[in-house]
Amino acid sequence: MAKKKRPSWDQYFLKLAMLASERATCPRMHCGCVLVKDRFVLATGYNGSLPGQPHCEDVGCLIVDNHCVRTNHAEINALVQATTHGINIKGSTAYITNMSCTTCAKALIAAGIKQVVVFSDFHDTLATDFYTKAGVEIVKLDIPDKLINYDLDVYSSAKKTEKSK
Repeated sequence: MAKKKRPSWDQYFLKLAMLASERATCPRMHCGCVLVKDRFVLATGYNGSLPGQPHCEDVGCLIVDNHCVRTNHAEINALVQATTHGINIKGSTAYITNMSCTTCAKALIAAGIKQVVVFSDFHDTLATDFYTKAGVEIVKLDIPDKLINYDLDVYSSAKKTEKSK
């Protein structure tokens, strides 16, 4: 059996951010964020409505100044998840599918993020400038492989069930 190349840590965490983005509920942008420290996932987030509130995909976007304000962005939701569970993210890395908006960049900086890893830019933002001035390292990578390669047929110890056939 040919050995598959394992993704790098950065690719792995960006793929997790991509997976988180699949939960997004605003059709204008699907974004995911994974907060990581010492190769340990601290929190995840995606852009979506406030708990108990309607989702854009169900009732439409709420646009103010060309931005949907119905949803929290992925970075804010990841920060809230960490805070809700008492997780200190100071010194961690934010893996984000899209460069932060200005507001999310300010929140991540205030929370102590030291590095942002991203593969896509976001329009009309001061995030790069704010990150740079705050000493947050920005790493822009190519988009990782969009496929998850998992094949039961190649794993000798895997046994298919009726539902996996």
